[in-house]
Amino acid sequence: MRKIILTALNTLMLVSIAAVAFAADGGVSGGFGLAAAGIALGIGVAAAGGSVGQGNAIKAACEGTARNPDASGKISQSLILGLAFIESLVIYALLVALILLFVKM
Repeated sequence: MRKIILTALNTLMLVSIAAVAFAADGGVSGGFGLAAAGIALGIGVAAAGGSVGQGNAIKAACEGTARNPDASGKISQSLILGLAFIESLVIYALLVALILLFVKM
């Protein structure tokens, strides 16, 4: 349940940041500075979420190996695959941030 709530909140925050970044240029708006702040905040949240996820995955893998050393091979394979998926999500967030950055320039 916690994972679903965190995913929903992260998605909502990234969508709201993207809306600010794509806002029309007005006479009073912050311009590029506001977009840059949104991009920096978005990539920071993505990096923080990815690092927390990787830490939890490594913690669970270490606990699983400590409880059942015979299953360490399967646990290691699953761990590496899971870490690759988590890292790819952070890279996708970086890609979206770069796209937003170059659209605003």
